[in-house]
This record gives sequence, structure tokens and C-alpha cells, in this order.
Amino acid sequence: METTSLLVCAVCRSASITIFAMFISIAVSGAPAPPDSRQPLGPKEKAAASALLRRVLPHGWTHFIVEPVPGENGLDVFEVETRDGHVVLRGSNGVAVASALNWYLENAAHINISIPLRPLDLPSPLPLVEKKVHIISPHRYRYFFNYCTFSYSMAWWDWKQWESMIDWMAMKGINLPLAATGQEGVWQLVLRDVGFSEAQIRDFLVGPAYLPWGWMGNIDGLGGPLPNSWIRSHIELQKQILARERGLGMQPVLQGFTGHVPGAVAQVFPNAKIHKTSDWSAGFTGTWFLDPMDPLFQRLGKLFVERQTQLFGTDHIYAADSFNEINPSTDDPGFLASMGKAVFESMHSADPDAVWVLQGWFLYYQAAFWKQPQARALIGAVPADQMIVLDLWGDRHPVWKTREAFFGKRWVWNVLYNFGGKVSLNGDLPQIAVNLDETLRSSEKGRLSGIGMTMEGLGTNPIVPDFVLDMAWRGEVPAVDSWAREYVKRRYGNSNAHAWEAWQILLATVYRSSAQTGTFLVERPGFYDPKIAYRSEPVPRYDTKKVTLALDLLLSDSSKLGHSDAYRYDVVNLTRQVIGQLGVPFVKDVEDAYRRGDRAALLAAEQRVAGLLSDLDELVGTRDEFLLGHWIEDAKRWGNTAAERDLYEWNARNIITLWGTKCTEGENDDLNLYAHKQWQGMFTRYYLPRWQKFFTGLNDALSTNKPFDRKPFAAAMCDWDQQWSHRHDVFPTKTQGDAITVSRRLFKKYRILEN
Repeated sequence: METTSLLVCAVCRSASITIFAMFISIAVSGAPAPPDSRQPLGPKEKAAASALLRRVLPHGWTHFIVEPVPGENGLDVFEVETRDGHVVLRGSNGVAVASALNWYLENAAHINISIPLRPLDLPSPLPLVEKKVHIISPHRYRYFFNYCTFSYSMAWWDWKQWESMIDWMAMKGINLPLAATGQEGVWQLVLRDVGFSEAQIRDFLVGPAYLPWGWMGNIDGLGGPLPNSWIRSHIELQKQILARERGLGMQPVLQGFTGHVPGAVAQVFPNAKIHKTSDWSAGFTGTWFLDPMDPLFQRLGKLFVERQTQLFGTDHIYAADSFNEINPSTDDPGFLASMGKAVFESMHSADPDAVWVLQGWFLYYQAAFWKQPQARALIGAVPADQMIVLDLWGDRHPVWKTREAFFGKRWVWNVLYNFGGKVSLNGDLPQIAVNLDETLRSSEKGRLSGIGMTMEGLGTNPIVPDFVLDMAWRGEVPAVDSWAREYVKRRYGNSNAHAWEAWQILLATVYRSSAQTGTFLVERPGFYDPKIAYRSEPVPRYDTKKVTLALDLLLSDSSKLGHSDAYRYDVVNLTRQVIGQLGVPFVKDVEDAYRRGDRAALLAAEQRVAGLLSDLDELVGTRDEFLLGHWIEDAKRWGNTAAERDLYEWNARNIITLWGTKCTEGENDDLNLYAHKQWQGMFTRYYLPRWQKFFTGLNDALSTNKPFDRKPFAAAMCDWDQQWSHRHDVFPTKTQGDAITVSRRLFKKYRILEN
């Protein structure tokens, strides 16, 4: 999964811009959607919205009044105005009220919210709204999450973390969130009901870090066996999540049955007709799916929805992705049509109002298999109003253009970025703007019904979700630069010439690049080879000197901006990006010295690499967002026994290193390093020891006057990687050092600006 730039019409962002014309709303959203389970702002939703206000503004919530306003043509509406010294927030539901609050914070108070959402303080006196604002969302659906997000960012979240996330989503206008937590509890009940043994169920369910790929049918059993205590606790967590999302007026997307079954199905149901999928492209063997014509398919599918409804209720929206990055056993359109019909009927038989949400990723990623007849057969087997297709990577690879706008189905345009939850400054904002604008204006967009984000990981680049989700309440796409100028002002709390100059450079470099550029030092140790597609994409597609200048500008006004936590985060993140780029040249110095046989130069070059890794560790250790200790300790806290804690720690360590259980000499075999992190603890206790072992091999080769042999080194490193996932050393969970002081010192040490 991965890969310029026209600017589109600007839209003024002042309080005087108040109404989206209804013809724009209808044109963007297509025909009005059928009735759904959402309710207008009644007493319960009003109470939920008021409770959100108290959480977000613990010292200022009394200044706000919450009132209802009707939706228009099935679309959400909010209003903001000042009355008798108070701010009145009106909404057609709780999400709309929360979005009204976000509008007020951004446009009147000049406050920006990001993930993680923290309690805010309002300026005094309270900023007023000069003229009533009335805004209609042009998008019936505002979708959020990717299955992978539930691993790469949220695998270990508790209710406190989820509560903050749901508040942020509501303020950004999300009304259609994927809600996959606790799904393993449904699977356990269903499989027990039909006769699978506890051992067979344990072999099927994957570990906590790998649940998304179990849900999507890519793998079985990896990272397990999943303890019953986890299943029980996450059933309860899901109930809390759903209660809060529904209370605010969201429609959580639960799961439908895909046909994926345990391999033991042949033992429990010897006469069942089953198919094995192709091997997953990541190197995992295929999994088992029921034949759509086998009566067991409908039995299990109906039971799955019924059991899920008993546990969690329903909003009649079900996600099901039978062939995510794996191909079915045949490309026969008749078989694929029967598969589509079977998946839908298994939902529909348990819930007559069922709507199937289908990720359109397979239509891009597996386009060689899913040609037009195959795609039309699967999607066309479902009634037009009972499917919503997610164009998962609409910002870069819009599938709707090549698939006839999904053959008459409602669909949602999405932005997909942050693959693997990697740490990198990137995100092609101009391309996002261009593709969205072209989509909204197209006469061939069919039943476009929404906008969303399907990122694999959260954080690192808050400007990207802020820009995309700001479009949830806009009928037109603004010019990126004009929008970003106001964004930077909000982010740092005031206008600053140097900060804006720095961000103009960033908008012309890192935020014109989709590549997740990192540092070469996170890779398997070796000499840099430009022919290899490294996980870290270590060579930027922009001028690094310009990015260095941006950091210089940003640091130059630290005395004026240092009060802003967002500024302090940005300084650390940008410093990490700038000095991390020295990985390739530093390793090239090692190679040059080794090739020359210059031992003194070799030792000096090796020390520079080791020093850079240590300095990166110190730098990111000044920010909570970059602490490995949080990831590990959050995983362990779910364990009730030493064995459970060990299992969860292995899951947490392995997913961000080897990913699977394979490790071979070839670069990036299996999914090694797909989700690598640039976190404090990783630099000095994972990446550095690997490089030190590589340096030992180079020095030994010079001492014996023999060429360095990579094969035994690679085998030894594979063993070391396996062992690292089973270790239990403890990492800090508290920051150390001042973010600005450390950034200044390291920037000065590694400064590479031209004289």
C-alpha cells in the first residue's frame, strides 16, 4: 500500500460564510438516503452533547447553551451565535452540536484541536460571534477508521483513550465510525453455538495486535491464543464505545459475516463445501472460506448478526470484506455474484434494514483479478440502497473513476495515509485537494454520499486529518495555502511571521509528498542500495536543505511560541525528520571507509551512526507521543496473569518489528518493519544494537582481510529479532528533558545549512 499539484478555488473562512446552497448539497450527496436509525437532537442527545462540552471545556462549558435545529433534506445542520453573553450551539444531532463547538473554537476563539484531545481553556473575554452561522454538511456520511488503525494505533486503548477519541471525532463531524472492538466475542459465541471446541476457537482467533487481519480473513491464530479475559473485557469496552457514539448520534459500523471460517470447519462440518484463498501477498498461507451456496454460509452469517445484536445492538450498518488482499478461488462472475448475494443475505436475514459497507481497496490493490465483470458481479448482487462502498484511497488512486462510480451504489470518498502507523512528516495536501475538488465537481460521480479518512495509523501529521475533515462541513475545497495560514495561527495560538514562513516551506516540501520518508537507521543494517524499496523510504523527494531552513525559522521564535504544546511537538517532530535524514550519508561514510580499509575512518563513521541513534532517542524522549514505554505498558495492563502480560507484550513488540514470525535475508520479506516506529526506546535498544552487530562484522572482516559475508550476519540478526520480541526490559513512560532545549542543541550539532 502506498504513492501534483493544482490549487483549487478558495473559500473564505469567516463567520459571514453561513449557508451552503441546497442544490450544492444535493449535487454532492446524490439522491436522499433512505431512513436510518439516527434521531434528531432529543433530550438524550442534548445531554450527551452537553457532557462532551464539560469534558472538553471543564472551566468554560457554562458559557455555552445547546439547542436543537432541524436537519435539511437528510443532511446535518449546525448553527452558532452569541446571545446574552453566551454562545448558542445548535445541531441536528449530537455530532452537529460538537461540530458547532469545533467551528466556534477554530473561527472565533482561534483554538485548534488535535489527537489526543485534551481539555481546553477559553480566552477571556469570551470571543463573540458577530453574525449567526448556519451550515449544512454536504456529506450524508462522514466515515472514519481503517481496520488497521485498531492495531497500529489503538490495539491497547482503554475507555479513557476511547472517550477522548470519540469526542474528537464528534467535533470533526464523524457520524459513521467503524466500530470493530470486541468482535472476537461475537466469533467465540457463534463458533461455540455450532459445535467448535474451545481449542479450535483458540487456534482460529488471532492475538490483540493482529485482530484486524483476523477480521478481514488474512490470517488465523497469529499472536494467540486470545485469552478469555481479553474477550470479556473488550465486549464491555465495545459497549461503552457504542453507547457514547450512539448517544452523540453516530451510526457505528459493526461487522457482518464474510464467509471466513476456521480451518477446523472440515472436522466440525465434514460435508461443508469450503475454499482456500490465495496466499496473502505478505507471505501468509491462504485461509478458509465457506462456499456461498453451502447452507452453512447463511446459518453462520445470520447467527453472527443475531449474536452481535444481542451483545451490542445494531444501527443496521455492517462492514464485510471477504477478499481483502486475497483472491477467491475462482474469477467466475457467477461465483462472485453468489458470494456478494450470500454475504448480503446473511445480514439481511437477521436484519431486514441491513446496509453492507464494503471497502473498495480490493478493486485497486487486486485490480488484475477484479476486472470489470468480476467487480460488477460482486457489487451488483446487492440492492442499490443497501450497500455503501468506501473508495479507500480516493485522494491518490480514485477507484470510482474506473469502476463506473461503483455501479450505482452509494459511496464515500476517503483519504488513506500513514501506512503502518509509521512516524514521518508527509501528506500530499495539494493532491488531496485536487482529487476531492475534481470528485465533487464531476458529473460522473454517481451517488457520492460522503467523505472520510481511512488512515492506518493516527497522529504524526495532524494537519492532514484537520484539512480533510474540515471538508465535512464545506461545499467547496479551499486553496491549501489560504486554509493552512489560518490553521497555523490556530495551532500556535497567534500569528507569527517566522512560523508561517516555516510552514510555507513545509507545504512546498513534506506536505507535497506522499512518501513516508523516515531515517535509514531503522532498516536492517547494511549499506544503502538505491535499487531497494526500503520500508523507511529514506531518500526524500524534496530538498532537505529547505526543510532544515523551516526548522531554523520555527526555532527562531521559540521564546514567543514555546507556550504552545502543539509548537513544542512540531519542533521535536521536525527536528527528528531533519537529523534523521543523515542516516543515508552517515552509513555511506561507513561504507566508504570500509571499502578503503581505513580502520580509523571506519570507527569514526560508526561512532557517528551510533551517536545519531542515541541523539534521536533523547530527542523523541521529550514527548509523550514518542515513548515506546506507553505502547508496552498499555499492552501489559490488559493482562490478569503473568502469562497474559507476556503474550500481550510479545504482540506489542512483534507488530512493530518483525510483524509476523518469519525473518529471512531478503529485504522486507513477510511484513518485517512494515509498522516500524521512531520512538524513544526503539532507537537505542532495538535499532542501535543491530547496527553495532553490523559494525562488529565489518571490523572483523577488516581484521581477517576477508570480505564481509552478509548471510551469516542476516541469520544471526533474524535470531536476535525473534529474541527481542520475547524480552521484558522496561522502557520509560515519562518524558525526559525540555523539548525546545534538546531540539536546539541537536539542531546546532547536526546543522547542515549551506553557509
